[in-house]
Amino acid sequence: MSVNVNRNVSDQFYRYKMPRLIAKVEGKGNGIKTVIVNMVDVAKALNRPPTYPTKYFGCELGAQTQFDAKNDRYIVNGSHEANKLQDMLDGFIRKFVLCSECDNPETDLHVNPKKQTIGSACKACGNRGMLDTRHKLCTFILKNPPENDSSCVKEKKEKKNRKKDKENGSGSGEAGNHNDIDAPDAVDGEEDDDDWAEETTEEAQRRRMEEISDHAKNLTLSEDLEKTLEERVNLFYNFVKQKKESGSIDSADKEILAEAERLDVRAMGPLILSELLFDENIRDQIKKFKRHFLRFCHNDKKAQKYLLGGFECLVKLHQSQLLPRVAIILKDLYDADLLEEDVILMWAEKVSKKYVSKELAKEIHAKAAPFVKWLKEAEEESEGSEAEEEEDDENVEVVYSSSARELKVETVQPEKAEEDDDLDIDAI
Repeated sequence: MSVNVNRNVSDQFYRYKMPRLIAKVEGKGNGIKTVIVNMVDVAKALNRPPTYPTKYFGCELGAQTQFDAKNDRYIVNGSHEANKLQDMLDGFIRKFVLCSECDNPETDLHVNPKKQTIGSACKACGNRGMLDTRHKLCTFILKNPPENDSSCVKEKKEKKNRKKDKENGSGSGEAGNHNDIDAPDAVDGEEDDDDWAEETTEEAQRRRMEEISDHAKNLTLSEDLEKTLEERVNLFYNFVKQKKESGSIDSADKEILAEAERLDVRAMGPLILSELLFDENIRDQIKKFKRHFLRFCHNDKKAQKYLLGGFECLVKLHQSQLLPRVAIILKDLYDADLLEEDVILMWAEKVSKKYVSKELAKEIHAKAAPFVKWLKEAEEESEGSEAEEEEDDENVEVVYSSSARELKVETVQPEKAEEDDDLDIDAI
């Protein structure tokens, strides 16, 4: 069964079709893997090497991929459903196949390894542009350019070499046979067919310079993701520090979150922020930078655990001022919705020496004990009140009366069984 390449188009007569993905799960346990049976046919319909969409699946799923071109086996580790992969393929098509102008899939990729850029040329509308190289797949494409593109590069190099040989031969004066007439360069090489004429106006030059700077920025972004976790954390630390020193930290909460997501260190964000934004005046700073921390900690328990780690480090730096106030500061973080109840209770169960020494960690937990006890009691009280409300609901009866203007709710006492003194045993 075939589907439209651009599945946003519902026209049944749409000319660009591709086979529906067929996935087969093999193996068990740690060795389980998903084989995409018809990846070669799908890739042919998209005019892309089959390794590209397979690698894209690996990047999106965080799984390893394997290619066996001789046997046409393209594998993604783990168990994945065909429908899920088909939806994921739509993302690949949107980013790396469809033309940005006309949305047609008649595009070719052109890789420039020297400049580390990936260009896209549409045969349908003639649009030419550059791909955003921030996606991890772009690194793979730069290292493994399409075969048709590499052949074009070789052909151009051969043409240039032939032209140089002719120029050297004519200039050296060796055995110059004047009867042999070379064809004009334009006819012989047709080099100019591949080159588009460029405007030389100031506006066009400025536009090209902006385009080059954007490509350089994208290249830097992709290079950052290739760095180690420690290097990426340091980049994020310097970014936040620069915002703080420039005085723009108060309104930079969205930028800080975006930078953390770009460097793939979002969960560790609160650890860095607590180091740079908190000191012995943490209670006032929680209110001031609440929005910054909420961007990371809202519904993210992992980020909240890092915030607790950052708090422990802060207590270590300002031990005399903050250690006696651990319980009240934790309550401030809890009231500001930066820490959830179950995260605090989980943290209180185990003393860890990940961020501070075990002795100091024990002291911090001891100081936090009153607040943890208050949390547990509040939780028990809420459970008890809920149980009482359920019992009260069982004893509530809604009374309907045709003469009443308003609905009345009456509490009915459970009836006690009346004893019948005149019970005649013989009458039973």
